[in-house]
Amino acid sequence: MMPIPLSEVAQFVEENIGKFHERRLERLQNLKLKEVLKRKNPYLFKAKNIHVAHDLVKSLLDAFLSSQEETVFGEFLEQLAIFVCKRAYGGRKSSSEGIDLEFEKDGVVYLVSVKSGPNWGNSQQIKKMRSAFQKAIKTLRTNQPKINVQAVNGCCYGKEYRDYGDYIKMCGQEFWTFISGNERVYLDIIEPLGHRAKERNEAFQREYARIINLFTDEFSRDFCQNGMINWEKLVAFNSEKRIRKKELNTKIHIPPLPEK
Repeated sequence: MMPIPLSEVAQFVEENIGKFHERRLERLQNLKLKEVLKRKNPYLFKAKNIHVAHDLVKSLLDAFLSSQEETVFGEFLEQLAIFVCKRAYGGRKSSSEGIDLEFEKDGVVYLVSVKSGPNWGNSQQIKKMRSAFQKAIKTLRTNQPKINVQAVNGCCYGKEYRDYGDYIKMCGQEFWTFISGNERVYLDIIEPLGHRAKERNEAFQREYARIINLFTDEFSRDFCQNGMINWEKLVAFNSEKRIRKKELNTKIHIPPLPEK
């Protein structure tokens, strides 16, 4: 194991965190109101008793951006984890599909699927990860039947640790220590994450305010009537059944009148 200088971790974070802010801003600028409206549950916002167009638009946008940011930042954390492990144990991006990181430690080859947090997937997604582990292990053992391989689901935050038999799940400090050999790395990455965060967030907030105003104006024109939200029109836009081509081409059969 090679000890990792904190300065190198800080440098990597400072050089790459800007990409997160850039993608975050880019996704905001490329949003279309009606695309957001199609993806969110209108019944939820009615149940929350929202009557002001601005409040509804802001709630929709915030919910949409939150899920987007979680995905983008999760990708950054995965890259950071690979960098840290590369410096400590010679870790590398795995060539196996569905596996993020591969490295050897104490005579064991570890195959790691890196996730942002512990509650990252449903049963089907977990099943897919397990399948990826199985395929990767089978490939490794094709030429090395006796190789010692361990599958790991590593989560960048949280406290969960559990051995599922076919893979181990470890989170937070335990995961960062596992890939770095340093029990403080999970704390050391916090400070450089704030590199130029203030000015970057100010730029984002200016664009956010502009988008909120534009979306509110568009929403008021298209989904309000006499100053009130037209919930039926909004729900119909979100959920109304589409007329399929087959239905359009179907001719109505009118039986002939009975003969007299």
